[in-house]
Amino acid sequence: MAEVRLQHIRHSYNANAGEKTEYALQKIDMVWEDGGAYALLGPSGCGKSTLLNIVSGLLHPTEGNVLFNNEDVTSTTTDQRNIAQIFQFPVVYDTMSVHDNLAFPLRNRKMGHAEIEHRVNTVAEMLDLTELLDQRASGLSADGKQKISLGRGLVRSDVNIMMFDEPLTVIDPHLKWQLRTKLKQLHRQVGFTMVYVTHDQIEALTFAEKVAVMFEGEVVQFGTPEELFLKPNHTFVGHFIGSPGMNFLPCELDSGFPVFAGNQIKLAAPITKLNSYKKIELGVRPEFVKLDTKGFPVNITRIDDVGRYRIVKAECSGHNFNVYVPEDIEIPSENLRLSFDPLYTHVYCDGWLHDERKSA
Repeated sequence: MAEVRLQHIRHSYNANAGEKTEYALQKIDMVWEDGGAYALLGPSGCGKSTLLNIVSGLLHPTEGNVLFNNEDVTSTTTDQRNIAQIFQFPVVYDTMSVHDNLAFPLRNRKMGHAEIEHRVNTVAEMLDLTELLDQRASGLSADGKQKISLGRGLVRSDVNIMMFDEPLTVIDPHLKWQLRTKLKQLHRQVGFTMVYVTHDQIEALTFAEKVAVMFEGEVVQFGTPEELFLKPNHTFVGHFIGSPGMNFLPCELDSGFPVFAGNQIKLAAPITKLNSYKKIELGVRPEFVKLDTKGFPVNITRIDDVGRYRIVKAECSGHNFNVYVPEDIEIPSENLRLSFDPLYTHVYCDGWLHDERKSA
């Protein structure tokens, strides 16, 4: 197991890159603590796989260093880093039995027979593969084969970090939840440092203790699932996390508070410092918008009933936003008024969360 430290990582696939836009990864500084569970989350093309390949040693960064337990491994090979990597598509030896697939990395390390049997049987029990040990791998389902890929990493005692690259892509939807639960359970059992790469927010937020949200080659926020939801550091995080995502509305500032459509919106604390920005927005999640007879007036354009609550599509001064309304609360047919919870209403300047401490 290892603490992984990324220092000033930048990467371009263009050897003569000069402009910021030519870098697949912008400057990234991040620490994955020994034994932690982490996720890299973002859309296709955001740099997740590039960063994963740099950590695993398949790619050398244009700039910066990768450290395992404070040892610089930037120029070392993948096998020297002792990484177990599980890919989108299961990698198994179809002609071998499940037992021999799990034993393969241990036999390559010349481990004794008794120790191999002990490790294989232990991991097979963890992964619910005991009854299948004598079966050929070719006869297993996609989730069974992915368990073998996972097991080949778990049987090793020398693994510094386990990395999962979209591991549930080919798994049937009804089995994904089971395998996600199993991964979480395994992390608690074995204590390896684990990093999960995905574009699926549910997979990331249910697996990881901390999530790095990536956008256009940058880590725009690195935090707990609760932090990403309650206080997004960037408008992309607000849009990407949640379903539907955060509402963003154009505003101006007056006496330290945002004004939207002529209505002053309360915040937890007034803004006292503000630089010059091209775009200022207020952000609030649908969960923190409430019906309020003293609020500002809106028009209802649609109501979607999704079971325990309804999503009200509202419009005000040409701007649309979503409101969560519990099923036990009546929605007025006219004269609907709303207010925002000040604790969870934030101001964003040119896409970034306004921070008084950083403003001059």
